[in-house]
Amino acid sequence: MNLFLYVTLILLGLSSGGVVAAGIFSFISAIGIVPRMAKRTATQKYIPLYEDMITIGGVFGTTTMFVSYHLPIGNILVAIFAFVNGIFVGCLAIALAEVLNVIPIFLRRSRIVAGIPMFICSIALGKIFGSFLYFIIKGFFIMN
Repeated sequence: MNLFLYVTLILLGLSSGGVVAAGIFSFISAIGIVPRMAKRTATQKYIPLYEDMITIGGVFGTTTMFVSYHLPIGNILVAIFAFVNGIFVGCLAIALAEVLNVIPIFLRRSRIVAGIPMFICSIALGKIFGSFLYFIIKGFFIMN
């Protein structure tokens, strides 16, 4: 009976993870971040490679939850990886905001007509500063 329970839990966990992963990947494709970034960088011929790398990254990121990986890549490569990861997350957030028209609606409602580039740069700098505090100051992210 225990074997049946374990097999059921494994199948349920894998199925749930697959559904969540499919939802995230369909969300990324629905907001069109991959074709938009490929168009901006004039690398449309690499779109299938980009999509494969996003999928592999998602699978690798998911497996890091239950498999302890140790990659001897050094601090410099870790910093580069974190920087590139931050760029991707930032692009994803901006693409979502663009699809939902968050920034134009906010600017129209707050009556901001001048300094829009400075406004967007201040959002980016705030995100950078918050991330910096999160990773540098021990205990900064703990809420009591």
